[in-house]
Amino acid sequence: MSDQDVRMMLREMATGEAVQVTSSMSSIGKIAELAVIAEQFGYQYSDVRRGNGYVMSLVADPGPQARARASRNWAQYPEALDGGALPPFMPEAFQLLKACITFDLTSGVSDKQKLIIASLGITVMAVSVVAGLHADTTSFVVAGVVWVVLMSLLPLLNVAGRRYKAKFAAQLSAAGFTPVTDQSGRLRYLPPGGQLPGHGNPFAGGEGTQQ
Repeated sequence: MSDQDVRMMLREMATGEAVQVTSSMSSIGKIAELAVIAEQFGYQYSDVRRGNGYVMSLVADPGPQARARASRNWAQYPEALDGGALPPFMPEAFQLLKACITFDLTSGVSDKQKLIIASLGITVMAVSVVAGLHADTTSFVVAGVVWVVLMSLLPLLNVAGRRYKAKFAAQLSAAGFTPVTDQSGRLRYLPPGGQLPGHGNPFAGGEGTQQ
């Protein structure tokens, strides 16, 4: 997380509009750190998607506690927009936001879709092996062996992925998050007090500006 990313995000948030945080070099941990800071200034994590890196959506939190926290922090850290001090980092909030972001990323594609995408990737790689070895008999044998080995690993990777996803779901449930299905049919986890789209839910936020 760079200081520039933080300042750009805060400037966008000062408009009160929905914001998208985009960085080609972001990791899940880095965007979760940005989400923690956003919460301190009255915004709430809404969603994430893969684009050029990760693209995280943030929307203003209308809750009275969030409004009070934002007013307090804007008053206490008036130079935050210009490189000044920020509120203390909150490790517990970071862990929950990281879990929520990770879960959302893993929920964006079904197990069947993941298998199809992985199968196509393996097939393309096998074809590349053949092309790289001048398409002779040896290249076909090598490519065939690679294809069979990697395809046989897909079910194991799928099981590992489900366990990975379940770990974060359990972490969120233990923290009081509620499983819901959004308008696209995707399973999401709402924080305590969150509501479905159209009732003050952060998942209903619109598109913001790009950074």
